[in-house]
Amino acid sequence: MSHIILVRHGQASFLGPDYDKLCANGEAQAGLLGEYWSRRSVVFSSVYSGPCVRQRETARIVAEAYRSAGLAFPDTVVMSEFDEYQAEAVLRECLPQLLRVNAEIRALHRAYEDSSEFGDRRKTFQRLFEAVIAKWVAGEMIAPGIESWHEFCLRVERGLAQVVRDTAPAGNAVVFTSAGAIGAAMRRALHLSAEDALHLTWMSRNASFSGFLASGERFTLSTFNAHPHLDGDGLLTYR
Repeated sequence: MSHIILVRHGQASFLGPDYDKLCANGEAQAGLLGEYWSRRSVVFSSVYSGPCVRQRETARIVAEAYRSAGLAFPDTVVMSEFDEYQAEAVLRECLPQLLRVNAEIRALHRAYEDSSEFGDRRKTFQRLFEAVIAKWVAGEMIAPGIESWHEFCLRVERGLAQVVRDTAPAGNAVVFTSAGAIGAAMRRALHLSAEDALHLTWMSRNASFSGFLASGERFTLSTFNAHPHLDGDGLLTYR
């Protein structure tokens, strides 16, 4: 059986002008992952990444840690199948609709708007974001012209199928991606509902890794959300 590892990108620039870039903490997390694997001489036969900057940068930093240790690390193949779902577009389309009809969403939005401290804004935004995305995933809200959650999961599964086909038996492949894609992989492995798969995405730590065993149509979970390399203060983050 081949071993397929999915890595969530390091911490991005949350609430910054450009979310799609690693913050200093995210760069540190990625470096620690590369050092952890290189010390253990973990060998990968192939490396893949989604197209997002934060995904590709995480792969680059892990590769640099390997090469600094004198170890080979394959060139990264970028695959659009491992892009994250269009969360910002979903929020932009669905939030105005929900603010008109849903008192819970209005209260969450008001709490976010009233928060001024960065920590409070982070927490209140996350609650609002989770509530809106949950309604979209459940099919309660439609975002016209935007890939649905079901379509997103099928896209990720197509990417996984290609990686499995291209990975030799007993080979190791690593994919640098985002929490949504890891949730889609968990959905495939554990036959989860859309809602349960979404709940798992909120648990995924930055720069954590999840492992799957694959052979033909068989795709099973081995490890979820592992982060033994992140043992310092401030390194355990979700966004």
